Parts: sequence; C-alpha cells; structure tokens
Amino acid sequence: MAKISDLKLTYRVFMKAYPYRRVDWRPGARLRKPLAEARIAIVTTAAFFAPDQPPFDTSLRGGDYSYRVLDADVDLNTLQIAHRSDAFDIRGIESDKNLALPLDRLKSLAREGVIGTVAPRHFSFMGSIAAPGRLMAQTAPEVASVLLEDDVDAVLLTPV
Repeated sequence: MAKISDLKLTYRVFMKAYPYRRVDWRPGARLRKPLAEARIAIVTTAAFFAPDQPPFDTSLRGGDYSYRVLDADVDLNTLQIAHRSDAFDIRGIESDKNLALPLDRLKSLAREGVIGTVAPRHFSFMGSIAAPGRLMAQTAPEVASVLLEDDVDAVLLTPV
C-alpha cells in the first residue's frame, strides 16, 4: 500500500495544507429488501468515458465535477480514462477495467442470485476533485435522481 511519504513533495505539501471538509455524518439510506432482490448500480471515480462521450476536462481548476453515464451493456474494453492526477497509477485499471467498474462481476452475482438485478445505468466521475462544492450541490443530486428513476436499491462505490 502506498504511503503519503511515497508521493512527490508537491502532493505531500498539498495534502497537508488542503482544507478538508468536516461533515457531520448521518446514516444514509438503508437497504429495505434482501440483497437477492435488490437492483445495484456502480458509481466510480475512475474517470471512465465511452468513445461517444467527451473526456473529463483535466484542465479545470479544482477538478471536473461532471459525470458520465455508462450503460450496463457497455464494452469495458472500449472505455477510456481521463484522470487528472499523476499521483494515481492507472495501469491496473487500464489492464482490467473491472477493478474500478466491476460490471462483469455484478452481472455474475445477478446470475447467481446473490443480487437481484444490475441497474441499467452506472456513473463515472473524475477523482481528485479538490473543489467539490459544485459536485455536492449540483452533480450528486442529479445522479441521485437518476438512480431513483432507475429504481436502484443500493450503490457500489468504487473510489480510485
């Protein structure tokens, strides 16, 4: 596992000086049905985008707070990555996209009856968003609304 001391000096300084937000944690939604009956979606911060979608804008100060919708039947091999952090080693998820977007595994869990169904849409965000205000105020509520439209019961979060 990487340690902060493994990072470049600029990242170590940034992480020490960053004004981390304090959030008064409140429990979120609770699963109200057995997992074997639940519809599951994935939300990742791998900055995946499909060939017909624009890449995330890595030049935006504070980070690109937009998201990309990924259909359940997307060919994972076609996904591209537009992550802004050079402190993140993308070689693992480049070789196996299921590490950050485990759609194949989710589908096998549905076939095995461990989960109910796989949601029709999944969501990719850019990680390393240093200014998350618009993400929290605008983007996250938009995605939550779509998840409700899709009757999603639970979300698998895969931060990278």
